[in-house]
Amino acid sequence: MSPHVAQLNGRTATAEELAPLAFAGFAHFTAMQVRDGRVRGLDLHLGRLRTASLELFGDALPDDRIRSFVREALKDSPADVSLTVTIHCPGELEVLVRTRPPSSGPAGPLALTAVEHERALPAFKHTGEMAKTYFRRQAVGEGFDDAAFVDRRGRLSEATIWNLAFWDEGTVVWPDAGLLTGTTMGIVRRRLEVLGVPQRVREVTLADLPGLGGAVVMNSWTPGIAVRRIGSAPLPDAPSFVEALRRAYETEPLTRP
Repeated sequence: MSPHVAQLNGRTATAEELAPLAFAGFAHFTAMQVRDGRVRGLDLHLGRLRTASLELFGDALPDDRIRSFVREALKDSPADVSLTVTIHCPGELEVLVRTRPPSSGPAGPLALTAVEHERALPAFKHTGEMAKTYFRRQAVGEGFDDAAFVDRRGRLSEATIWNLAFWDEGTVVWPDAGLLTGTTMGIVRRRLEVLGVPQRVREVTLADLPGLGGAVVMNSWTPGIAVRRIGSAPLPDAPSFVEALRRAYETEPLTRP
């Protein structure tokens, strides 16, 4: 079995079929980690695809059909893979399912530069966002690991491919700004609630960072990688914060598509 599978509407995609999607730039997607053929937060991934399709294309495919395409791709894949589902509409809605080797992200802790940037349609995970790659490359060239975004009001929102979360005296703080609510973020939030870990949403600026007890980034790779610095502001180690996020994430059951 190969970790590299690309199927369009449930069958192996040809180069001719992929060419329009490669150059269109108008599509949306979700990314997940599959372990032993199962996924955490499958309902969140399906909800994301449904909501984005309705907003961008005015129509959405049934969840069962999306799940059938995912199952078909996993038949030809190892039990552990990274998987993305991309939807575009060259006339009718089409679904590209692609697998790659599994990933758990960098070890961290990470240093993030802070750049002023606001993504278009931030609530949707869509393609064609060259700025994210540009800012990450710029950050690495300046000696950072990645970039965090600050909006025109001075609020931290998210990072290039990550959600941000902060630690404030035993409370998880989620930024109040225009951002993508990641599926891992959604999983962690609902599981923290079950575990009784305090959470709140509030505006976080660069000036607030010295008063916080830690920060992490999270995405489909991981529920929490420690951040040691954002811009010029150092952040303390917060192993209890990272552990709380990981514990919450791991209580989410794995589901077969």
